[in-house]
Amino acid sequence: MYRSLFARDVFTELDRLQREVNTLFDHSPSIRGVGRGGYPALNVGSTDNSVEIYAFVPGVEPSSIDVNLDRGVLTIDGERKPAPAAAANDGERATLHLNERFVGAFRRVISLPDDIDPGAVSADCRDGVLHVSIARRESAKPRRISVN
Repeated sequence: MYRSLFARDVFTELDRLQREVNTLFDHSPSIRGVGRGGYPALNVGSTDNSVEIYAFVPGVEPSSIDVNLDRGVLTIDGERKPAPAAAANDGERATLHLNERFVGAFRRVISLPDDIDPGAVSADCRDGVLHVSIARRESAKPRRISVN
């Protein structure tokens, strides 16, 4: 018997390959679609009046978070410190077998639309959630025009 060098269904194989390639390049979050991966996890949305960004940063001190807005690009920098070492009941140091908690410096960059007002930005961090709100320019807001 011989083995075919080609997949039985070429289109299924091409679709799988395209999905794999797309995941390689899908790491840059923007207002039009958030890529996956990275720390902190982000929710990005918009209303008629503002752009709202939520970054989930549990265990990060608000004073260690730096938020910058420059030419339509929002950057969130910070650092998550390691948790204190675990200890057994009798005061002995415990051995860590699994550690899935992200520790270290992080940076997320988000491309924003052109109609934001860089002078109207607010940032608030409460209960491990950083909320950044950026108002839209008055000239960009939808308005009703009366017809005579």
